[in-house]
Amino acid sequence: MDEQRVRERGPAQWWQHGPPWWNHPEATATTGATTIATTGAGTGSGAGTPRRRLPWRSTLLLTILVLVGSNFAAHTQPHREHLDTYARLLLLATCALLLWRHRHPVTVVFGTAALALVYLGAGYPYGPVFAAVAVACFGAVVAGHRRAAWAALGMLWAGHLLISLWLYRWLPPPGDTGTGPGQEVIIATWVLIIVSVAELVRLRREQWARERADRAQAARRRADEERLRIARELHDVLAHSISVINVQAGMGLALLDSDPEQARSALTTIKAASKEALGEVRQVLDTLRAPGDAPRTPAPGLGRLPELVEQAASAGLTVDVTGEPPHLAPGADLAAFRIVQEALTNVVRHSGSRHARVRLEDGGGKLRLRIDDDGPATGADAGGSGNGLAGMRERAAALGGTIEAGPRAEGGFRVLAVLPLSGRGDPGDPGYQDVREDR
Repeated sequence: MDEQRVRERGPAQWWQHGPPWWNHPEATATTGATTIATTGAGTGSGAGTPRRRLPWRSTLLLTILVLVGSNFAAHTQPHREHLDTYARLLLLATCALLLWRHRHPVTVVFGTAALALVYLGAGYPYGPVFAAVAVACFGAVVAGHRRAAWAALGMLWAGHLLISLWLYRWLPPPGDTGTGPGQEVIIATWVLIIVSVAELVRLRREQWARERADRAQAARRRADEERLRIARELHDVLAHSISVINVQAGMGLALLDSDPEQARSALTTIKAASKEALGEVRQVLDTLRAPGDAPRTPAPGLGRLPELVEQAASAGLTVDVTGEPPHLAPGADLAAFRIVQEALTNVVRHSGSRHARVRLEDGGGKLRLRIDDDGPATGADAGGSGNGLAGMRERAAALGGTIEAGPRAEGGFRVLAVLPLSGRGDPGDPGYQDVREDR
């Protein structure tokens, strides 16, 4: 499990899930993209979004580019008004609004469009002032305020159209002439390009957000599956061993005075059972540690069935085994062993019978495990958690198998498990990781 987590934290494929710095609070991209990927087409001012630092670095860089670029543009457009103090104040105000483009994207996009329109209406040269409007529009679209961005750009284009075709007679510079439809088409095309690029970025950000949410949900699901797997392992190990210890402790107490030698044998069995239980618990807990911290012993399987029979015999239960264990995948082998172990533990705890039968049959690519006892049920509280049968069903279902458990018509109780010999469930099944982890 730890190795799997390390692999998942490997080199990020940012072209699939977005660059790692995209949502960083210190992002300084001059595009003005916000880090809040929201959907919808609201027209609010970004209320309810987390408070963030003002993007003063990117805004300062853009302001320098706009001022320097406007100076160059003024030299190439001598027929327009020269850049004076009022022009520079308008440019500074337009760029300064971008400081709040993350917190109030709607206000900023309308504000920059209005100031740019005033700048053009005053007859100042065309130039990078449109870059500030583009950044504000980009931020509004990415933040989810698409209608506001479209409306602001539409207002700017309509205002420019009105100025260039009609109001130019009364507005500076003196002697200005109207523009033709071709120039307005070019301007409209640039407006559409800006909005289209912003829309594409918004869609891509939403896709990245969904992918991150899916990965987080998958990680939580894997953690839950691992937690349930360890819980099943601990339950099966402790339930069986504690049942043996409980029976032997009761026998030792009863024979302590009358038959000390038999009491000594019971204590020896308790020591062996507790030692084995500690070893298996340690093996389960090793899965929580980093690889290499502690060696892991092989997971138990049906090859240890004779040991299980001996442990049951020490608890006073005679077990007859019919059939030979087939070759199983590690996950299926462990599941089969735990199912037999839990079934025999339930016989020790809940059945008045001191005899059980285990039958193994394989054919058709499946293993059939049948555990019978003759009963009757004792009806006494054995102190179990009640999760034994549920754990068996989970193990079988994880491998694509089934469990049937219930009273027999002739008396007693039967557990019938059908497991695929391959032991490989569907990768989408909750227990598929069991097979992979137990290898």
